[in-house]
Amino acid sequence: MNHSQRQNFVNPRILKFNVGFLLAQSAGYHRVSELDIPCIRLADGLILDYLKGDLRLSRNSRGVLVQGVLGTSVISECVRCLAAVSVPVSLEIEELFSFPPGSETVYSVEESGILDLAPLVREEVILAVPMGVFCKPDCKGLCPICGQNLNEGTCDCVSDDIDPRLAILQTFRDKTTNQ
Repeated sequence: MNHSQRQNFVNPRILKFNVGFLLAQSAGYHRVSELDIPCIRLADGLILDYLKGDLRLSRNSRGVLVQGVLGTSVISECVRCLAAVSVPVSLEIEELFSFPPGSETVYSVEESGILDLAPLVREEVILAVPMGVFCKPDCKGLCPICGQNLNEGTCDCVSDDIDPRLAILQTFRDKTTNQ
């Protein structure tokens, strides 16, 4: 069973932290939280195999500063053969969640004291994953005619790589090389 068929994801609400106790403290107070979350779906098509690391939540005069290094593995697809590939990613998090919420900041702590880390993790993961992921460096890809995965075997398709508009040049080349 591949990861896209797996249904036992942890709810992304697990990345919502109640930091009301932190907001009640004076600037300089901090708390370290350890994350060890199994398979989680942050958005459609963005699946993390796990999310591990330590986060330091520090109270300051403008809100809560979140710092830490998180490790994860993103389930992606090979750009050549579309096979599922696990891509290890390291995220360096350092972001200010403002409190009280303001319109000039991207991230903020809700009035209820809830800090939602999911949008930040989602953005950081998207930025950290390479554009083109390969299942292996010498991936052969798919046959453009029948779609056979060429890593698993060959197909019976006839390879005709000549663009019909350039066929006349092929004919000319064949005549000149035979002389």
